[in-house]
Amino acid sequence: MTVLAAPAPRVRTWPGSRVNGWTLALGIYLIVFYAVLYGPLLMVVLLSFNDSEVTGFPLIGFTTKWYALVLSRPDLLAALGNSFAVGIVAASVATMLALLLSMAFRRVFSGQQIILGLVLLPIVLPGILGGIVLLIFFGYLGIRPGLYSTVLVAHVNWVLPFAFLTLYPRLRGFDKALEEAAMDLGARRHQVLRLVVLPIIRPAVIATFLFSFSLSFDEFIRTVFVTGFDRTVPVVFWGAIVDRLAPELPAMAVIIIAVSTVGSLCGFAISARARNRSH
Repeated sequence: MTVLAAPAPRVRTWPGSRVNGWTLALGIYLIVFYAVLYGPLLMVVLLSFNDSEVTGFPLIGFTTKWYALVLSRPDLLAALGNSFAVGIVAASVATMLALLLSMAFRRVFSGQQIILGLVLLPIVLPGILGGIVLLIFFGYLGIRPGLYSTVLVAHVNWVLPFAFLTLYPRLRGFDKALEEAAMDLGARRHQVLRLVVLPIIRPAVIATFLFSFSLSFDEFIRTVFVTGFDRTVPVVFWGAIVDRLAPELPAMAVIIIAVSTVGSLCGFAISARARNRSH
């Protein structure tokens, strides 16, 4: 009697289940990419805690005295105050202008593409060229360099395109039926904006403000061309690098990075939460 053995079950191999050459190359590329991107930031953080009078390796010991030294410098504290003040005002102005522009761009009007190009021009224009143009412009008008005259205008000019690109998609997808229903019930246009539109898009407005503040706080290239006696943190940091490579510079850099990162992450979290609620 012949017993036939059951055929062995076939193992299905899914595409991509085996590591091939392309997958390995992609993995190596990602490792190198993130190492180049975040490696310098990690190095600056390590050097900020290095107990050495020389900025660089090797690491001698752990200390926080450089942060205490940075926060005890009157010029840096004044620069921090200036950066926060200009950043808040510039972000507020840019967010308000972006909101008005976004409301206007919901409808087609004559010259729309020209205005859009002018709004987005600072993104395309190189920073050095933009700073020179602003310097010539203020000089031609006879405006003296100052924190709230020239620096604020330069920051709003730089931040506005990003604020518009952040806020406009949210308003473009806004349901106009809600506005029409409110107007049918007797609400006027300013009441519709204040009582219907703004409460719904409030998370997007807050996220736009935070993104704008981070961009303004970090802005250096245009600021250095139009700054006066009152300096911002990036300008003070650049001056410290030019004078000498002081050991407290990494700690100063970490403070700048931390403020910008916290603002950006908060804006991203609020924006993502608003998108999840809308879906």
